[in-house]
Amino acid sequence: MLLWALSCAAHAELALKSQMVPMRDGIHLSTDVYFHGALNEPRPTILIRTVYNKRGTFGWNPVWKILVEQGYAVVIQDIRGRYESEGVYTVARGRREDGVDTLDWIVAQPWSNGRVGLSGCSYLGEAQVVLQATHHPALVVGQPQSPASGYYRPGRAWQSFSGGAFELGQTAGWFANDGTKYFYGPPLSGAARSEWFQSDHADGYQAKPKQDFQRYLGNIASLPVMTLLSRSGISPTDFEDWRESEPDGDYFRSMDLVQAGDSTAVPNLFFDTWYDYGARETLMMANQFRRNATTSGARNHQFVVIGPGTHCNYPEQESELSAGDRPLANTSRDYVQMQLDWYDYWLRGNTDRPVKRPFLTYYVLGADQWRTADAWPIPGTQRTRWYLSSPQPANSLRGGGRLQTVKPPEQGSDQFTYDPAHPVPSLGGHTCCTGSSTEAGGYDQSAIEMRDDVLVYSSPPLEEGMEVTGLIHARLFVSSSARDTDFTVKLVDVYPDGRAFNVQEGVQRMRYRNSLRSQEFMVPGTVYAIDVDLNATSNYFAKGHRIRVEISSSNFPRIERNLNTGRSNATTSEFVTAENTVWFGAERASYVELPVVPREGAGKERSAP
Repeated sequence: MLLWALSCAAHAELALKSQMVPMRDGIHLSTDVYFHGALNEPRPTILIRTVYNKRGTFGWNPVWKILVEQGYAVVIQDIRGRYESEGVYTVARGRREDGVDTLDWIVAQPWSNGRVGLSGCSYLGEAQVVLQATHHPALVVGQPQSPASGYYRPGRAWQSFSGGAFELGQTAGWFANDGTKYFYGPPLSGAARSEWFQSDHADGYQAKPKQDFQRYLGNIASLPVMTLLSRSGISPTDFEDWRESEPDGDYFRSMDLVQAGDSTAVPNLFFDTWYDYGARETLMMANQFRRNATTSGARNHQFVVIGPGTHCNYPEQESELSAGDRPLANTSRDYVQMQLDWYDYWLRGNTDRPVKRPFLTYYVLGADQWRTADAWPIPGTQRTRWYLSSPQPANSLRGGGRLQTVKPPEQGSDQFTYDPAHPVPSLGGHTCCTGSSTEAGGYDQSAIEMRDDVLVYSSPPLEEGMEVTGLIHARLFVSSSARDTDFTVKLVDVYPDGRAFNVQEGVQRMRYRNSLRSQEFMVPGTVYAIDVDLNATSNYFAKGHRIRVEISSSNFPRIERNLNTGRSNATTSEFVTAENTVWFGAERASYVELPVVPREGAGKERSAP
């Protein structure tokens, strides 16, 4: 142990700074340890592995400070190749091995009692679920927050693709701001590197190269996409490797993510939100961990709490909610106490507040209520189809597009022109990291619905309220003048005063309609049946509201524009307009299918323990 650590005051919060933890290949990862009390006093440990710089991370979650005050050790580590740590950073590679070596180091320390819990949100939540798949004996409990990027769902690796279309806004945005592979630091290793970071030399140290994110944002509409970051002066990242792979290509399949056969031996309390990018994947992972659990404790204690907010937004107070402009109430939960009780129960055996709870506690948007369910999908869910029709063209809100529960007997169609030079703008939704102030959440879509390249289909005012909770799916019959194009679908809740708040959305890139590993282009003018995945939500369409579906071919900059040429959308700059058609009625009855939870099966309103 270094002299700097031993000379610290016994009750300092940061007890051990920049410890260089050895990995099996000789690389050292810089690690801070927070605890009160004596160095040789064994205590339970909370491990946080971060890509975002361990300096300053301790304050991200108020729970960590409370845990230190209550006798825990909190360990925060820069992962390989990031900030103070040695090595080369590559996204989603080698984390299991490094995590295991870190756990081996923790249990050998005099301040550790050998029992470790995991914590953190987003990339930090992802690190938790990936590490759990190693079944290290020191792991006792997890509390993954917004961890969906750690789960490999084919075609959704790291949430970077939807329906074969590249999620440009959040993926390029993350790489531009946080994805650099290069960090400044002393040419030292091991103990010498640790001593340097503990010295005054490190006081003004800036590890990460400065990135001109505003320059990147100014270039985001320019082409080609592949050189977007390099043209913006962003230091080298894995972005180009990311973009050139097929959505379900070998590059993504080889990543260190939770795979379909992975299991866990520890209980988990998951947090996520409906306006985040991965609530569906979080639920899939919780189901998988419960199904594949290797211990009874893990099998019986996989729980999920899904709130109404955006990425990593878990409000203790109503004023802390981040969910766009949509009016919501009753949104807060005692997230801090939930975490404290969870860790105390599993790491200290404190049974004063039992942690047994329903499998799912979820917020119903629009109803402003929290409900529970013992399974996902929710038992008793009824799949209800709403068919598209239009006695007059459905172009824009001024058109005649309708949604109805009866299949139209006669065939019809609606056409629009998709011009990549003038894409439909993104407004809210289910994303993060784009740099826009309206990147996620619910926003009034009325202005977007006035565009002629947006087909708008609305139901009559509902005669009674309807809870829609589960997976949303659209079946469309489409054709195009182009060899390749996109079709986007957005589900909207229309209030009686005309405000139209986005609920969920999806996209299908036509070249990937049959396979996310290989491309198959369209024959212009040929009609194709496609399935558009709108992922999951929970929304109450109240009496007097309308259900609305918007269909178009762009959602920019969230989704990379399809250039309609059939050539690479990543490496080319040339584009053509596409005349796109949506068919409805008779044998080409396009519809959106909603998961309706009957009132008697919607779950009880209750406060989660």
